[in-house]
Amino acid sequence: MILNFDHWRGLGCLLAMVVVVAFAAQAAKSAQTAGAAKPAVPGASPYPAGATRPAFRPRPSEFAPDSWYHNGDTRGAGRASAHSAGSSGGSAAPGSPAAAAKPTPAKKPKKPALRGNPARALVAFEAMQRHYYIAGSGLYAGEPFSYLWPFSQALAATVSVANIPQVSVSLQRELQSRLTGLNSYLDTNNSGASEGTYTSTLAAFDGTVAPPAGPGGPKYYDDNDWVGIELARLYELTHKAAILGSAEGLMAFEMAGWQTGPGLVCPGGIPFSNSSENNQRNTVTTAPAAELALQLYRITHNAQYLQFAQMAYEWVRTCLLEPNGMYADHIGRRGAVEPMLWSYNQGTMIGAGTLLYQATGNAGYLYEARQTAQAALAYFTGERLYSENPFFVSVYLRNLMYLDSVTHDPPRAMLAQSYVNDAWQNLRLSDNVFVSGSPPSAQLLDQAAIVQIYALLSTPASTYF
Repeated sequence: MILNFDHWRGLGCLLAMVVVVAFAAQAAKSAQTAGAAKPAVPGASPYPAGATRPAFRPRPSEFAPDSWYHNGDTRGAGRASAHSAGSSGGSAAPGSPAAAAKPTPAKKPKKPALRGNPARALVAFEAMQRHYYIAGSGLYAGEPFSYLWPFSQALAATVSVANIPQVSVSLQRELQSRLTGLNSYLDTNNSGASEGTYTSTLAAFDGTVAPPAGPGGPKYYDDNDWVGIELARLYELTHKAAILGSAEGLMAFEMAGWQTGPGLVCPGGIPFSNSSENNQRNTVTTAPAAELALQLYRITHNAQYLQFAQMAYEWVRTCLLEPNGMYADHIGRRGAVEPMLWSYNQGTMIGAGTLLYQATGNAGYLYEARQTAQAALAYFTGERLYSENPFFVSVYLRNLMYLDSVTHDPPRAMLAQSYVNDAWQNLRLSDNVFVSGSPPSAQLLDQAAIVQIYALLSTPASTYF
């Protein structure tokens, strides 16, 4: 199998710039300088501990009271949500002076209030916007702006909420704002970097806001995977060619990052970043790239996307599958494997296997996805899931539920429901901002993850990818 990456290099630069042309006129860029690039932290995972800004640590008095919603009753959330979203909102009690003074016009019947998961998804989304969004900029607060990683999840949260059938308010403006903000991270050629600093100069999104508003820096392949997956979902909502073009441009960046070369143990895989100092290839970069490729194959029927997805999926199974049936974090240039188990790595391989089954009809892929799910469910107890960042869990649950929609196994939606119910009860502040960690702190990444899980529980699995 031969993939013509030279073709994709040129296409990537062209297509990833389409969004700039389409949306730059609406961008309201801030002239402030962003903070340092995405740092590494000690331990197996290279993700930063504080992904958006210095942690906000709440006082016990700031947590929502247990009685805020009695016995899971979310009717209050529906009314508050509808009001704050700009719909008809609540009305006065029948027979009251207020009701008599301002009757509801018959030609504008009141829309029913949201309940349950859709209501909570919208409540959490609105809190995310109030607490983290920088009005007029398209960006979220960080140092001073968030890294691309949490921004990608705010984008995912917006797309997920937009897919909820019961949400009666239009999210068109919010979706446009996410695209405007996304442009702030776009770097077409790593301009200003010294030669040899980066292994790829293809157009993609930097880990921090790109020049001139920010310092730019390395492009993280996993961050660009998450963005590409959401752009493909957004294309399914809007059918705008510019959005599809940008998703294909990111796919070109991912495909061109495929690692080959002399002295490389287990050749293949996608690196963590395009920094020339990078020496690891990861499950979290390669498996989501396979998922993005399969989304684009379904949309475009381009066989090269399917070929790449099969190659990427098989590489992870060959190089990172552990004897316990789950996937390790990454492999080094000389073959050293970091065996740390994260829920999202299992999730993305479950999703890639499921999507490959749908694309090819090969039941072997589905069997492998179910085997991974079985091993992951046994290992990732509630205690282990709660010890992870909610982002990891949201990716895991999304892919589990997608598998269930195909296999009709006992629905893992119950696991997702239990997870967010516990978060609602124990990790929610009085302003509906969610916290995680020990000690608890609030981050955009956490909030976006909770929004997504509630939204995914409210939407058909066909909208997940």
